[in-house]
Amino acid sequence: MLESLADLNWRYLVSIIVVSLQVSTTAVLVSTLLSLPIAFGVSFNRFPGRGLVTSVINTGMGFPSVVVGLLVLLMLSNSGPLGSLDLLFTVEAMVISQVILATPVITSVTLSALSGVEQSVKDAAYASGGTRVDVALVVIKEARYGIITAILAGYGRAISEVGSVLIVGGNIVLSDGTSLTSTLTTAITVEARRGRYETGIALGIVLLVLVLGVNALGAWVRDRGRWDA
Repeated sequence: MLESLADLNWRYLVSIIVVSLQVSTTAVLVSTLLSLPIAFGVSFNRFPGRGLVTSVINTGMGFPSVVVGLLVLLMLSNSGPLGSLDLLFTVEAMVISQVILATPVITSVTLSALSGVEQSVKDAAYASGGTRVDVALVVIKEARYGIITAILAGYGRAISEVGSVLIVGGNIVLSDGTSLTSTLTTAITVEARRGRYETGIALGIVLLVLVLGVNALGAWVRDRGRWDA
């Protein structure tokens, strides 16, 4: 029998939402700081192996999350190169795994947005006496909606991630019933295994609302870009 809403552990649910938002938002902020300079550097420069770099970035979009989680686990374990930092099964470890997953997404979509700027825009900037930096700034301005879409795509990838954060975070709940490393996706997995479907459904609804919100915002940004164009 389904339990009523009043019977749900709201403190537990809220703590999971807070941890999820904290982890994903931090990861996407870090990923954005890493991704945009890489995308700008690859887009505005010609160098040997540029095509290979682009291919690696695009391939990174399909990284299996469980493989990323395993690699981070090995790095942060006691015998790993970063074991002395004692980050395993912490929020920081989950942020690291999500950064690895979100960065290729943001970088690749940003590259597509920059390459989608028409050559006539660049030619006009050069014709008006603009320097290379001026032209780059014009291109970035033209691609701004695509860049925002890239960041939102990275956020969608991060917030819906389950495999890697479960491996490196451990879905730990404190003795007071609040989340330490339990996120929406990992908690749904665990609650379903325990047969606590009501809690799982409640968490699923929250996750669905967040993902739909991110997608709706992304669609609005894309439409706004078309209107301005």
